[in-house]
Amino acid sequence: MAAFGSVFMPEMALSTFNGEHWSAAQNVAADKISLHPGAHVLHYASTCFEGLKAFRHEDGSINIFRMDANIKRLAQSTRLLTLPKFSPELIEEMIVGIVKRFATEVPAPPGSMYIRPTHIGTEPTIGKAAAPSATSMLYVLLSPVGDYFSGGAKPLRLLLEEDGMRCAPHMGMVKSGGNYASALQPILQAKQAVNADQVLFCPNGDVQETGAANFLLIDGNEIITKDLDTSFLHGITRDSLLTLARNMGMQISERKLSVDELLERASKPHTEASLSGTAAVMTPIGTLIHNGKEYTVGNGGAKTPTIDKLRSALNALQWGKAPDPYGWLTRV
Repeated sequence: MAAFGSVFMPEMALSTFNGEHWSAAQNVAADKISLHPGAHVLHYASTCFEGLKAFRHEDGSINIFRMDANIKRLAQSTRLLTLPKFSPELIEEMIVGIVKRFATEVPAPPGSMYIRPTHIGTEPTIGKAAAPSATSMLYVLLSPVGDYFSGGAKPLRLLLEEDGMRCAPHMGMVKSGGNYASALQPILQAKQAVNADQVLFCPNGDVQETGAANFLLIDGNEIITKDLDTSFLHGITRDSLLTLARNMGMQISERKLSVDELLERASKPHTEASLSGTAAVMTPIGTLIHNGKEYTVGNGGAKTPTIDKLRSALNALQWGKAPDPYGWLTRV
């Protein structure tokens, strides 16, 4: 089976900004784009993107999950990177249009169509290290994906990193490629040194996020996760899960969480911990590694009833097997 996100539809939606106005959206071949080697994005990382999914329901309809929230976050990343502004209507037209074009290719659950809107600076200049790109390109790729846990959900091993940061604090809420690139070396080093799957960045003891996902600690009926600020990504899956949990009667604590408190709570037999993100929804954590010592989270991730309940509830809504009282689904 092909790796997650490595298969693409043959066409993508594309629009360009020439410094004055955006071109009409069009579908073009998805295997190439034309960029000058001096394009701003290649030298000064003027790039941001989103990740969302379209699902096939039993009635045959195709439904995109939380498109409005992803468009809003892409616009926020665009603004914070000083890329040319686009209208929400343009990117919505592009997303809906390309999903409709390949509606027959959307897999049935637990599969989905992964949608990747991307915005890059295209101005051919290497003299603008301290100035934004005057031109840009928006495109929307589609990738049909299967069950993220087709081989079974294996509890993760996380290294707690108190010295380093995933990215610059003011860039954390931007979904930009550079943030992911800056986390790669610490992740690879953690894999080699302690066989960790991911690094949980905790600068000065403040538990934040991993290289590519938000972190949730579940202590009985309480979910503890860092309060929103500019230092980490405001995950849409995170928000969705917290909304569902709140309506199930769980206590949601969005606040600072220290490494000391995390390790203390993790030792309780009923504690669960999870990463959240678009691809896997929730991934259980079995082990935390800190200062050369390993700490088992609850029962080591062997049984995660709350994580299973929350993931199932979100999947049921996405797959059309449960009501959508929040208006999260856009039928195309």
